[in-house]
Amino acid sequence: MAFRLSNSVIGILNAVTLLLSIPILAAGIWLGHRTDGTECERYLSAPVIALGAFLLAVSLAGLVGACCRVTWLLWVYLLAMFVLIVALFGITVFAFVVTNKGAGETVSGRGFKEYRLGDYSNWLQNRVENTKNWNRIRSCLQDSKVCQKLQDKNQTVAQFMASDLSPIESGCCKPPISCGFTYAGATDWTPATNATPGTDPDCATWSNNASSLCYGCQSCKAGVVATFKKDWKRVAIVNIVFLVFIIIVYSVGCCAFRNNRRDNAYGRGGWKGAGYAA
Repeated sequence: MAFRLSNSVIGILNAVTLLLSIPILAAGIWLGHRTDGTECERYLSAPVIALGAFLLAVSLAGLVGACCRVTWLLWVYLLAMFVLIVALFGITVFAFVVTNKGAGETVSGRGFKEYRLGDYSNWLQNRVENTKNWNRIRSCLQDSKVCQKLQDKNQTVAQFMASDLSPIESGCCKPPISCGFTYAGATDWTPATNATPGTDPDCATWSNNASSLCYGCQSCKAGVVATFKKDWKRVAIVNIVFLVFIIIVYSVGCCAFRNNRRDNAYGRGGWKGAGYAA
């Protein structure tokens, strides 16, 4: 019997996915075992390994199930794809819900915005307020040397104030403008001698020490949340495109599964009326 088109399509798609899963899995293992790796890289290794292993297992099930007519493997493949569709749909909706609230505040005469943690969703606030989570995020920020790169620009005060700083640069590398500190460098600020304690606790948290800066500030946590929000919006849009693709593949897989069942039934004794077939 001629090889069904849907089986061929599923076989090709899963062969490609299988090849892609191998470098993903290898990259995750490499990140987790680097002797000079950062804490951030080691933290990322677990989800990368999980993604690679999942793609590898599902691709093998789909490839063998479609090409070798193993119906139960194709059933496992379709079940995994269905779970993936439901998970992607839930994640996409959740991402839009938790990132719907909050935005940076424009500062008069400044090229950058400032960020307040209370402006964002409670779920995101709770994630960065968690001590264990924040220590890990703080380690990643320090390893990335984002503030050091800002300092290395050696900007004048006018250039700095006109800069379009990223949320993390604005929240973590400088104190809030409301504190009234004097600019001496991107990460070097001098408190006013006659300043009185402000209502913003970040004013007292700020330190010119390169390992401290405003990494303990609420503004820094808000900058991280603002970055998460921006990235999650992009991921959610990509998820929608990927979800449509997965649904199409799932539909083709259902056709291949139906073909397998029909072919297996035919092999066990033929269909009724097969004698009339050409």
